[in-house]
Amino acid sequence: MSAAITGCQVEPSRVQHDTVTGPAIVVRALEREFGERKALAGVSFEVREGEIFGLLGPNGGGKTTLFRILATLLPPTRGTAAILGHDVVADPAAVRRAIGVVFQATSTDKKLTSLENLIYQGHMYGMSGAPLRKRAMELLERFGVADRAGEYCEKLSGGLRRRVEIAKGLLHGPKVLLLDEPSAGLDPGARRELREVLEGLKKDGTTVLLTTHFMEEGAMADRVAILDRGLIVALGKPESLCAESGTDVVSIRSRDPGKLRDAIAAKFQAPVSLLDGQLRVERSRGHEFVPQLVESFPGQVEAVTVAKPTLEDVFVRKTGRSFVEEPAPAAPKKGH
Repeated sequence: MSAAITGCQVEPSRVQHDTVTGPAIVVRALEREFGERKALAGVSFEVREGEIFGLLGPNGGGKTTLFRILATLLPPTRGTAAILGHDVVADPAAVRRAIGVVFQATSTDKKLTSLENLIYQGHMYGMSGAPLRKRAMELLERFGVADRAGEYCEKLSGGLRRRVEIAKGLLHGPKVLLLDEPSAGLDPGARRELREVLEGLKKDGTTVLLTTHFMEEGAMADRVAILDRGLIVALGKPESLCAESGTDVVSIRSRDPGKLRDAIAAKFQAPVSLLDGQLRVERSRGHEFVPQLVESFPGQVEAVTVAKPTLEDVFVRKTGRSFVEEPAPAAPKKGH
């Protein structure tokens, strides 16, 4: 967790689990404006206690703004958000005590060892002495980096540094962990290890909210909210969202995709989209459709694939656009 959040020291007696009887996170009609630009345009959802909840979307979708509001770093323009019953605006100190936060940018001090990073974090919460060291070593052991406790973080791989950062976020025993793009910059092996870490957190009953633009990471969540241009365009279990259409996705490559798109739409009376240079048709029993397609347009189909829908296909279906990273919005002017 960064100094921006842990700057106010928390007395050891106040570092404790909150008792919650409802959802762990409640967001209602949340809006955030930067001048004339609306980063969030009325977002509502709940995160159940003990679940992994994903916020999936391209840059410009609103997920980072939403994350910063939940982490008490940015006030909403309108609407409300509460974590374990504490309003992020009315009672930010209580929210900060209740959550752990791991930002996309690395927060470990590379000139400190893994253990020293955790000890320093504990001091931010008023923790000290043998209890702090014991807690720090327990977490390093839990995340498989206890053997690197005395090693400087600058010598650790990206995956191991991320494990140390998650241990830092959990040091004070929060019931809710917020992760911003946790696997950004990690190699495929480290991403797999991170998924194992998250599954372990779920088994322990920790509520995890993560932002991501990786489809496989979104698919790992118990439920996912797909954000686009400040709105939630789909929300539910990944497998349910993918199965919603009941169709296969047929992707077609052609030398003249524009011409072929119109011809396919006219012959088969089906909507055909052109995205990233390829034609896309949603069709039940797609494997049976392929021979009809090739026979109907000999020489015009260069390649064709059939696949089950993914979360990317859900995004395309809901927005009519491909899941392409939009340029990150310019930093808001001071005072917005």
